[in-house]
Amino acid sequence: MKLLIVASSLDLTQPFSATPAFWQLMKALYEVGVEVVATPYQGPAIESLWWRAEPNPAKLYGDAFKTARDSLRAVMPANQVQMDETTDSESAMDKITRQMAQTLIAPLWKRHLDAILTKQDDIDAVIFLTVPLNHLVGVPTYIQEKHQVPVLYFDGDVPASLPNMKGFASGFRIYQGADVSEYTAFISNSLGGEEYLKNLGAKATHTVWYGADPALYAPLEGVSKDYDAFFFGHGREYRSEWIDAMLIDPSQKLDSAKFAVRGKNLGDLGRVEQLPYLSFSKLREYVSRSKLNLVITRGAHASVYGSSSMRPFELAAMRSTMVANPYKGIELWFEPEKEIIVVNSAEEALERYSYLLAHDTEREKIAESAYQRFLKQHTFQHRARELKAIIEQYV
Repeated sequence: MKLLIVASSLDLTQPFSATPAFWQLMKALYEVGVEVVATPYQGPAIESLWWRAEPNPAKLYGDAFKTARDSLRAVMPANQVQMDETTDSESAMDKITRQMAQTLIAPLWKRHLDAILTKQDDIDAVIFLTVPLNHLVGVPTYIQEKHQVPVLYFDGDVPASLPNMKGFASGFRIYQGADVSEYTAFISNSLGGEEYLKNLGAKATHTVWYGADPALYAPLEGVSKDYDAFFFGHGREYRSEWIDAMLIDPSQKLDSAKFAVRGKNLGDLGRVEQLPYLSFSKLREYVSRSKLNLVITRGAHASVYGSSSMRPFELAAMRSTMVANPYKGIELWFEPEKEIIVVNSAEEALERYSYLLAHDTEREKIAESAYQRFLKQHTFQHRARELKAIIEQYV
C-alpha cells in the first residue's frame, strides 16, 4: 500500500501539538509495510527515514497568513480575542483567512496533488491529516473524480475541533464553511465523536486512537525517584479545576511530598516546582524520576466518550503509575484500579496519593500492568495496522 498524506505540519519546532504523534504514526506505517509520501500544509517539507517528502506548494502564503494572523491577534484587545475564540461562530480573523485560503491556496494544492498523483500513479489513497479542511473546499472532490482514489480525512483533535465545541484560544476553526461530504470517510481519535461527524455530513466514520512508540518512550533505567508526583502539559484551559484538585491542593497538604510540572501557561502553582522545559530526553527523565504521574485531561476530551489523547499512552509506555481525573472511556484503554487510578475530587486525590506513596510494591504493580497493556494493545504499530485496515475498505 502507498499513501499520500497531507500533514498539518512536519516541523517539530512549530506549535502544533499533534505533530510528534503524527511522526510516530507515519513511522509505524512504514514499519507495517506502508509506503508514505508526505507533504505539509504548514511549514517546510521535512524528509525522514520513514517517508519521502514532497514540498509545501503554498509555503510562502502560509507563512504570510500565519504572521499576519499572529500580528493581528497581538494588537487586538484581549477580550475581543477571547470572545472570538470562545464562541461557536467563526471569528472575523478565521473568516478572512478561510476566504483568502480558498481563493489563493486551494488552487495551488489542487495542482500540487494532481501533479503528484499523475507522476506517482501507484498511490492507493490520499489522507488529509488534521489540516484546515475549510481552506481546501473542492480539492477532495477534484482529486477523487480525476484520479479515482479515495480521499480520507483524519481529525486528531476531536472533539475540541468540532463546531459545537469552543476550541482553543491558540487554534482556529476548521469546519465552518467546509463540505464534510466531499471525503470518502472520516477518521478521528474519538469514538464518541463519530456521531458528531456523521451529523456534520460525513459519509462514513472510523476511530483510530492515539498510541506511543515503545522505542521512543522507553523508560529510563536506574533513575532515582526523587519526585512524588509529576504533570506535563500546556495551559489551564478546560482543566483548571483538576489542576487545582490534583496538583495545587495536595501539594499544600502533603508537606513532605515533592510535586513538579513541566509545561507552559499553567498559572500560579504555589508549592509545585516548575521544571525547565528543555528537551524530550529531559521529559523522559522527569517522568522516570516521579513515583506518580498525573493524567489531567481537558474537559472536551474527558467529557466525550472514548476521546483519546496522547498522555495515558505515553506514560504507560514509560512504566508510570498513572493517576487521572474522571475521563469518559478511560476503561477502553486501561483498567481502573489495576492499570490506572481515577480520582473524583481533591480529597480523593490526597487520599490515593498518600496511600500509593507509602506502598511501593502496589504502586509498581500498577505501573507494570499498564506497561504490559500498552505493549499488547496501544503502540503506534497497532494504530498503523488499524488505519491500514480501514483504508483497505475503500481501495
